[in-house]
Amino acid sequence: MNVDLLLVLFLLASCVGLFVINKPRMDVVALLAMVALPLSGVISINEALAGFSDPSVVLIAALFVIGNGLVRTGIAYRLGDWLMRSAGSSETRLLVLLMLAVAGLGSVMSSTGVVAIFIPVVLSIAARMKVSPRRLMMPLAFAGLISGMLTLVATPPNMVVHSELRRAGLDGFAFFSFAPIGLAILVLGIGYMLLARRWLGGDTVQEVAAEQRDTLDILAQRYRLPERERRLRVLPGSVLANQALDELKLRSQYGINVIAIERQYKFRKQLLIATGNTELFVGDVLLVDLASPAIGLLGAYEELGVESLQLSDSYYGDYSRELGLAEVALPPDSRLPGKTIQELGFRSTYKLNVVGVRRNHQALQGLQGLLVDEKLKPADTLLVAGSWKHIHRLQGLSRDFLVLSLPAEIDDVAPAANQAPFALLGLAVMVGLMVSGLVPNVLAALIGCLVMGLFRCIDMDSAYKAIHWQSLVLIVGMLPFALALEKTGGIALAVSGLIGLFGDAGPHALLACLFLLTAVIGLFISNTATAVLMAPVAISTATQLGASPYPFAMTVALAASAAFMTPISSPVNTLVLGPGQYRFADFVRVGVPFTLLVMLVSVLLVPWLFPL
Repeated sequence: MNVDLLLVLFLLASCVGLFVINKPRMDVVALLAMVALPLSGVISINEALAGFSDPSVVLIAALFVIGNGLVRTGIAYRLGDWLMRSAGSSETRLLVLLMLAVAGLGSVMSSTGVVAIFIPVVLSIAARMKVSPRRLMMPLAFAGLISGMLTLVATPPNMVVHSELRRAGLDGFAFFSFAPIGLAILVLGIGYMLLARRWLGGDTVQEVAAEQRDTLDILAQRYRLPERERRLRVLPGSVLANQALDELKLRSQYGINVIAIERQYKFRKQLLIATGNTELFVGDVLLVDLASPAIGLLGAYEELGVESLQLSDSYYGDYSRELGLAEVALPPDSRLPGKTIQELGFRSTYKLNVVGVRRNHQALQGLQGLLVDEKLKPADTLLVAGSWKHIHRLQGLSRDFLVLSLPAEIDDVAPAANQAPFALLGLAVMVGLMVSGLVPNVLAALIGCLVMGLFRCIDMDSAYKAIHWQSLVLIVGMLPFALALEKTGGIALAVSGLIGLFGDAGPHALLACLFLLTAVIGLFISNTATAVLMAPVAISTATQLGASPYPFAMTVALAASAAFMTPISSPVNTLVLGPGQYRFADFVRVGVPFTLLVMLVSVLLVPWLFPL
């Protein structure tokens, strides 16, 4: 073992250690590795940055955009509504259809995004059917992970392995190469979860929801908003006139939270969602949320120069197309608990107002009347108000927030709801080109994006925001490790050790060992990084044995998606941890046996479909 290899192994171990403790962020660790490797002299700067030109990286970015187009046009939510109608009152039918729908949608877009979309749908269905979410959330997560085993573009590890095959001078996998094995695992997963759901407990009957999905009115009632809603007109001579909201400090000094402003123009009235920079003018009608219903009796109105107007109905109902509400939970790794809403600068940072907090199933009225002074706790649920655009944007901040409930009115305000047929056209064009092989996969995905853009399913702003840059930087930063290990003899050393230990046991034993090793490494670092490290080992092992590299590469790809064993193995599992009220042991008890079953199926099917 030479000095260069020791240095690379030290850097790799350091990266893995930082991944485990999650400090700093994974993409930052990848950038540090990208800098450290050229400085060590093991690889050149051009080799360290080569990942930015890798077609798989561009392909993954394009798929994020395709998935965003399906969300913006309402297709994903309509699929959830279809699921709700089709399941009827049968929990078994619901579980089967749920796993099929999630796996199908996840085969062409981010599994994390699909699971995030379906969480509020499943919570609503569970309430209506009097079924505990515990019995549905883990099947939802498992289906999201299995979706990565269905198509080439379903998950980044598949494309990483495909790219490694191409780099080795081989053809790579076709679009549906994964499908036969993935479908078998999906059928196995559905059958397994029908039996294993009893291990999850949660037989307690839940209250039935009044609607299939919460409405704005139900959310407002749950957080006791109607008693605090007011319409206030700014009078001539008011101290509010020509002042920005951040300068006025109405919320901290008077307990008045301005949600939106009705402003009359010459020929029309427009609703403006309030932000810290919004300037008020005489004649504006403020839609406000009070910290206490008694504030109007304390002389605050007279002091501020406003008059109270009659409120015939909730302004959330009146302006449901422009103004929305959403329930937001704090995931286990959120950085927000311990801070107050005031300290977070929620309105200035996220362009949304926190109008309610529920703790222990009770709506809080705030510390000494001011909700913004409450310190958040991990189990809190927040109700946020603002434009649907910014509520949708909050869905992408999965580290700190999990949007639990989007009300039924969201169907009427999908930014591009009328373009849904064209979004399906863009998806069909992409899949058709990939299956036919007429153009490279990356070009097929880019053409699909252009079709969606042409028909206004997406716009440039939403497209750029849809791309999960952290994932791309992680891939780009970890790719140089594979080259560094190859140049320093690390891969050859790993291959010789693997063959030395299990070579005499036969190729099936080697595949099983490769699967287990990949799955165990995936417990500590992301499945994408795991695929980057293990793909060259698998291909080199096959080459040294004189066997076909395809079954070895396929085994690594499947194992990288088999992150069923712990709630931190994949973001998909972490998303359902809170809504499903699971403990760490629940995933171990259900996930470990299923991972072994997936390994058994893979070891039997992979050599049959891809002969050794």
